[in-house]
Amino acid sequence: MKQVAVITGASSGMGREFVKQLLEGTSSLDEYWLIARRKEVLLEIAAKYPDKKIWILSLDLEQEESWKEYKKKLEKYTPSIALLINAAGYGKIGSCSEIPWWEQTGMIRLNCEALTAITQLTIPYMKKGGRIIEVASASAFVPQPGFNVYAASKAYVLSYSRALNRELKKKHISVTAVCPGPVETEFFQRAEERKKTPAYKKLFRASKERVVKKALKDADRRKEVSVYGGSIKAMRAAVKVVPHRLILKGFRSS
Repeated sequence: MKQVAVITGASSGMGREFVKQLLEGTSSLDEYWLIARRKEVLLEIAAKYPDKKIWILSLDLEQEESWKEYKKKLEKYTPSIALLINAAGYGKIGSCSEIPWWEQTGMIRLNCEALTAITQLTIPYMKKGGRIIEVASASAFVPQPGFNVYAASKAYVLSYSRALNRELKKKHISVTAVCPGPVETEFFQRAEERKKTPAYKKLFRASKERVVKKALKDADRRKEVSVYGGSIKAMRAAVKVVPHRLILKGFRSS
């Protein structure tokens, strides 16, 4: 059977970089299902790779109807999915008083609910050796005032991914949670609509090319968590030791 890759958030940011590296690399996959809201961008991507079999699924994953539409596609075509990459998501910088409730719940809807729905719908179509990449964040490692809902949503992704990885071992399907620090993508154009990223975080921004390259390698190695960069690895180690209540004292109150 044809081996299929499904990538959400494929029109921008890390999702688009995953698509680029898969299509331009040594991937042995036969088909690529690209999922994002912006159909015109997905068509532009597909036009760059006329020798590749690319399916465009223009879906807004914040909407439950899109999950149902994806389910219908799976039932109709019964693909053999070798790789699922959930890269759709967004964050908003600001305190609870600065971010409207509908944007806060929207983050949860896309970052947590949609990711879970797409994953659960996909698993029955995955065979032995399948890989799942869930894009989380280093924000998952510790609560972050001023980025509270986003960090909490990514903590969910990390916990869900690690538990799912254990559940799927009998099926020989691996799950890798990708937990980068700040990455140079369009993410910040949306995240900084009301408030700018703290200056110290800008020092740790990494290139999307390197983060994605490592994520794909770690997924190939069946690693549970993928963390790029020495500073982020050090931070992860530190927050395992230092009580979170002490770390939280370092944040300014809103």
